[in-house]
Amino acid sequence: MFENFALMDASLVPAMAIALIAGLLSFLSPCVLPIVPPYLAYMGGVSVTELDETAAARRRVMVAAFMFVLGLSTVFLLLGMAFSTLGRALLQWQGWFVPIAGTVVMIFGAHFIGVFRIGFLDREARVATGDNGGSAFGAYVLGLAFAFGWTPCLGPILGSILGLAASEADVGRGTVLLAMYALGLGLPFLAVAAFFPRLKAPMAWMKRHMGRIERTSGLLLWTVGLMMVTGQFTAFSFWLLERFPALGAIG
Repeated sequence: MFENFALMDASLVPAMAIALIAGLLSFLSPCVLPIVPPYLAYMGGVSVTELDETAAARRRVMVAAFMFVLGLSTVFLLLGMAFSTLGRALLQWQGWFVPIAGTVVMIFGAHFIGVFRIGFLDREARVATGDNGGSAFGAYVLGLAFAFGWTPCLGPILGSILGLAASEADVGRGTVLLAMYALGLGLPFLAVAAFFPRLKAPMAWMKRHMGRIERTSGLLLWTVGLMMVTGQFTAFSFWLLERFPALGAIG
């Protein structure tokens, strides 16, 4: 499956950076950031007050957060494999497939910027998981449910990364992109679990500026879509090689 394909080269670097930023923007989205403290407290079997005041509670929540991130990463990695396999199957139509995927991503971006609103993207669909709080396995299950069910909130941003994975048409490279997305989404969960008292003020600031964050997400998506439509990822890769020749040794 991975033969004859260089897993890493300069052409993958910009896509990896975009996937990482997209994961971070997903964490900062209006339907994720506000629920992070109570979600973490629930998974760790503690109260938000305990999470704020006691180091022991934060250590317990840290374990739960790690399992939660492991759960959502499991789903994203499987999606990366699936979509890059699909892209490989559609390789003969890649000339049509990538611009179409880029156009869809640009539409998502315009929605977030506020050019127009797409009704179903303003609704949330969540998976009920039962009472899984207070256990590592429960946190892992919640991570799986979060990745599968927190749609369409994550859908537009995640969809753009899945489009990039499909355009790679290589399972290894597509999986790397989704791993970077999971990293961008998962690391902030771990940071909040470990440093919640110190991060309350920055999180409050982010909540007050959700509109700007959403528009930033939209601009990123629109730019990614435009680069997919015009083939600028290849040009950007050559630029990276010219500016940073050491990247030519990667892969």
